[in-house]
Amino acid sequence: MSSDRLAQIEFFVQVAKLGSLTKAAEKLEMSNAAASRTLLALEERLDARLVERTTRRLWLTEVGQTFYRRCSAMLSEIAEAEAEVNEATLQPTGTLHVTSSVSFAMLHIAPALPEFQRRYPQLNVQITAANRYFDFIEAGIDVAIRTREYESDSNITVRKLARTWRVMAASPGYLAANGVPKHPDDLKSHRMLIYNLAKDPTVLHLSQGQDHRDVEISSAFDSNEGQVIVSAGLAGLGIVIQPLYIIHDEIVAGRLVPVLLDWALPPLTINIAYQSRRHLPAKIRVFTDYLVERFEALDLERKWAALRD
Repeated sequence: MSSDRLAQIEFFVQVAKLGSLTKAAEKLEMSNAAASRTLLALEERLDARLVERTTRRLWLTEVGQTFYRRCSAMLSEIAEAEAEVNEATLQPTGTLHVTSSVSFAMLHIAPALPEFQRRYPQLNVQITAANRYFDFIEAGIDVAIRTREYESDSNITVRKLARTWRVMAASPGYLAANGVPKHPDDLKSHRMLIYNLAKDPTVLHLSQGQDHRDVEISSAFDSNEGQVIVSAGLAGLGIVIQPLYIIHDEIVAGRLVPVLLDWALPPLTINIAYQSRRHLPAKIRVFTDYLVERFEALDLERKWAALRD
């Protein structure tokens, strides 16, 4: 492939990612005129319209979307090939794109970065914190931290990081004023703070030995962000339902008090997910290895389990 053709493809991929010719030109340090010529030359060479644009917005045609996915995958393969050649002698370089929930990014990724970047100073980490699951190729994601039960895409590799559990907890002040629930049915008379992106957010699937109960609850307050729910719980608004990877420290410090610990909610598995490849890029390998090593060193799964016992 000639350097001109590769440059055209690289520019087109940036246009698709950024949704703007101007932003793509700035990123690749091109003039606007050169950017327009590059896109026009690519479309003329392919004899296809890849991009439609008005004065307000830009979007890919159907052909452009297909071409983008193939080109993005190809450029990733090239980057992997270069990384594979250099891996034996060089530190991982470039940018590692990681996505996770806001809570996980705040509580478990950000605190881990100083040591990680001390080990790998030439590797930049970019975190997209959002409570949604992105498409790896379209969003340019290298590593995703997820708690979903399974990955529908067979091209995704999943590596277990830790097992955790959701628990119900409230502030000491709330429990003093409203009483401590002794049975799942008591929850119907309490103010419940609900994470509205959960599966069946208003139904709690509780078990105690062989006894299983599905308890419907009503929301006194709900949010799509765990940190907001925890803050509301700490302020005494009601009972939170959150994973221990988020509220363990609040419970240990006594700022939240767990309730109904003898009734278990379904466990969650925290997974590291990335695209399946014949040769895993060094930047993905070192990050996943480091995160697993850190979780094991901090003994987090055992600590979370011990709090429930």
